[in-house]
Amino acid sequence: MLPTFVIGLREGLEAALIVGIIASFLGQQGRRDALRKVWLGVGIAVAICVAVAVALQAYSSDLPQRQQEQLETVVGAIAVLMVSYMVVWMKRHSRDLRKDLEGAAGQALATGSASALITMAFLAVLREGFETSVFLLATFNESSNPWYGGTGAALGILVAAAIGYGIYRGGIRINLSRFFRLTGLVLVLVAAGLVATALMTAYEGGWLDQGSQALDLSWLVRPGTPVSSVVTGVLGIQPYPNWAMVTGWLVYAVPMTAIVLWPARRKAPAAQPRTAQAVH
Repeated sequence: MLPTFVIGLREGLEAALIVGIIASFLGQQGRRDALRKVWLGVGIAVAICVAVAVALQAYSSDLPQRQQEQLETVVGAIAVLMVSYMVVWMKRHSRDLRKDLEGAAGQALATGSASALITMAFLAVLREGFETSVFLLATFNESSNPWYGGTGAALGILVAAAIGYGIYRGGIRINLSRFFRLTGLVLVLVAAGLVATALMTAYEGGWLDQGSQALDLSWLVRPGTPVSSVVTGVLGIQPYPNWAMVTGWLVYAVPMTAIVLWPARRKAPAAQPRTAQAVH
């Protein structure tokens, strides 16, 4: 439940921030007509993303076992690439995210183009929704109880919507840089587990040789226990991982964790113009 909760919370908050800032600008300008179109666009984007997620799940469940494993490998690899890009991009832009969004929204309103804001909100929700669908599908594939995963994702999205509404109304203030760093660290560990799982399904799909067993973690990862749910569900660690799975987990997790935790480089302050000295 924890991985899907973090995914829903992070992705949902990114979309909620964009939509909330746009709605705030339109409300300040008295553009209720455009604001209604924004909500309509958000609803359509959500419906499209849900339809895509359901179609992917239905398509994968109808495939033969070997092709299911191959599809899970592809989905897992795409999810890892998505989360890696998202973590690195947010690492660079989280500090100035709100200011940049407000600047873009203000520029669109200054040119009298409310349609640009409507499109921005629609595409933001559509993009985050697609990323969430792929990432959740990859996480569900390795989950022993999809209902827990679905509940975690729903709770994360609801919390994100509540935070986004609070930010929109001005009642909630959070340190976005710190928030995205913390959730980014959790997502890196989840993605590292997806790397290991993708290597396992690639073997089961006939794309890789199994290789020799690296570790015996059956004492830690006992099916049905709470510890197993956390270790396997969050970290993707299996009871008997082979060397490819262990290597893949470490090769991904170590550098990505360093990227997330590395202190952000502060921008140099703008040079102040020199004041003219009085001539005596």
